[in-house]
Amino acid sequence: MILISLLGTAVASLLLVASLSDLISLARVVLGRGSARPAQRPDGTPRLLFLVPAHNEELLITSCVHSFLQQEYPAAALAMFVIADNCTDRTAALARAAGATCLERYDLSHPGKPQAIAWALRRLPIADFDGVVIVDADVVLDAGFAAGIAEAAPVRAKVVQAYNDVRNPHDSALTRMAAVLSAANHGFAFALKTRAGVNVPLGAGMSIGTDVLQKYGWQVFTIGEDWELYALLTEQGVHTESAPRARIYAEEARSLRQSQSQRHRWTAGKLTVLFRYGRRLLHSRSVDAYRKLDAIAELLATGPAVHLGVVVALATALLVSNAPGAPWVVGALLASLLRPTTYALLALVQDPEPWRAALAFSYLPIYTVWRLGVQATALTMLGDKPWVRTERNQLRQASGKP
Repeated sequence: MILISLLGTAVASLLLVASLSDLISLARVVLGRGSARPAQRPDGTPRLLFLVPAHNEELLITSCVHSFLQQEYPAAALAMFVIADNCTDRTAALARAAGATCLERYDLSHPGKPQAIAWALRRLPIADFDGVVIVDADVVLDAGFAAGIAEAAPVRAKVVQAYNDVRNPHDSALTRMAAVLSAANHGFAFALKTRAGVNVPLGAGMSIGTDVLQKYGWQVFTIGEDWELYALLTEQGVHTESAPRARIYAEEARSLRQSQSQRHRWTAGKLTVLFRYGRRLLHSRSVDAYRKLDAIAELLATGPAVHLGVVVALATALLVSNAPGAPWVVGALLASLLRPTTYALLALVQDPEPWRAALAFSYLPIYTVWRLGVQATALTMLGDKPWVRTERNQLRQASGKP
């Protein structure tokens, strides 16, 4: 019983780190100690190079390219390159037919998205641009995406993260919950971090300043390359911020079976980065204690469903066993749920169909049990293990909107 109590206390402490960081961020914003952008952007329009790594993406590459061509932004300041990486389908031909420049790479001994990006960056004139925007082939860009990135100018010396939205929110309960989670993160949690002056996590649609690339190069090759880049740049003191008006829409998995490989990769990648960079972040001399705390909190975060499952399981075990201090530990565990619950409720209020989105959460108990299983089995993928790509849905017509 004492061991259960100690375990519960340790887990509650780890789960509360993110809440503590957000409270500090909120205090900084209220006290006016956050990050303020210039009232006006510098003269000139940022030049953006879009890089699309694609492996056998013939179903979705056309819509991705077409959404780029529909940008409400000076065409002379934009360029797109698709990397057809070890493709055995029509990805390259379709990308060119849609209007993109396509680079074809064949290297079966070094497969994978991070390797494809590194290969392309060595061949492209990135010094002629202000930022390199990396987007997945299964996304479409909002027509105002490039303009949204430009609002964060100057962009050469920092990384700007786009708002990741869901392209198919009405397909299933899973996709509706994913849309709420995206809004909770990008609409509220990341917005608070940007205002407080701490780094936001990175993902699809990030714009990497070319000064950053020229200084640090592309050094991330794990299966969680986005998280690795976030940890590496945070350790070096490079600023990352959100651009809420730069929206991309990604195809979300419709079913648990379709979602499994994706969740395995995300979970294993994040844990790998935590193990490799946790100590380096704590010992970094380029960032202060507050930013270290926030970065560690992000790497420790398990996701709302796993968080809920762990809290329910531990709270039940503590109460049933009548472990020492059980009420206090259970209270701390439940308190850790206030943060994700608050963000989810704020996102639900802003959802176009709030009642339908709320009804989708009736599936949450099943999803939570499934996610706990995925979390456990993802441990077998730690390191640089290969991963199975997510099954794609049928082709959607090209559009700048979902």
